[in-house]
Amino acid sequence: MSIVYLNGEFLPIEEARIPVLDRGFIFGDGVYEVIPVYDRRPFRLHHHLDRLRHSLDGIRLANPLSTAEWETLIGRIVAEAEWEDQGVYLQITRGPAPRDHAFPKTVTPTVFVMATALTTPSAEIVTHGVAAITAADNRWLHCDLKTTSLLANVLLRQLSVDAGCAETILIRDGCLSEGSASNIFMVKDGVVLAPPKSNLMLPGITYDVVLELASSEGLASAVRPITDAELRAADEIWLTSSTKEITAVTTLDGKPVGNGQPGPIFKRMHAAYQTYKHQVMRGKND
Repeated sequence: MSIVYLNGEFLPIEEARIPVLDRGFIFGDGVYEVIPVYDRRPFRLHHHLDRLRHSLDGIRLANPLSTAEWETLIGRIVAEAEWEDQGVYLQITRGPAPRDHAFPKTVTPTVFVMATALTTPSAEIVTHGVAAITAADNRWLHCDLKTTSLLANVLLRQLSVDAGCAETILIRDGCLSEGSASNIFMVKDGVVLAPPKSNLMLPGITYDVVLELASSEGLASAVRPITDAELRAADEIWLTSSTKEITAVTTLDGKPVGNGQPGPIFKRMHAAYQTYKHQVMRGKND
């Protein structure tokens, strides 16, 4: 039985309830965060909490808990869960109020936290990579906020499901933005390339880790706009996220990426990421 946290209580998930007039339910008026946990150690916890604060600031909602309170709360959820590797999900909404688009004068945020088993890429995916498609990025202009209003992402992700693919890679005004649920990297002539952070993409925690690891591995890298044409001519394409870690895209829109197999830079970076992850599990990094 999974134990969750809801508004000051720890209780079985089957017993967790929110009012139907909660603004998260009515308007999608809230934010969320997902924190990977390896061997019961949260991965880059403070980076995730910083991003949570950025999202809350972006929707003008005060953070209901201090950093220390979040650490204690997440620590208990991790300890209560049955899995060693977990995904801890946090959601904060503006809380229940009469239905009105304007903010309520008095706000009592809804705070929800749960853990689920963390599923990372299988050995088959690491070995053979995945297929992806592209689509026009038709989302709003604050993709840097991790809000619960995800209908546009859901519809874009479903396009890849319908096509039997793992992800939809998004193009806006002729340039790469991100995936429907991931950040995107590419490699050309040995150089690791990433689109710059902006309001048009979520600032991924794994995105930062990949750039740090590329530097520590002595790989050339650049953060700059990437055109649609450059993406299609890439030697390698990667998806990155807390659950995807680093995953190679070997087919894009039905055509092979490079030679159609995970490339040598991916293999090097995947190994570096696994080493770094195990250091986190041993408490040597956060």
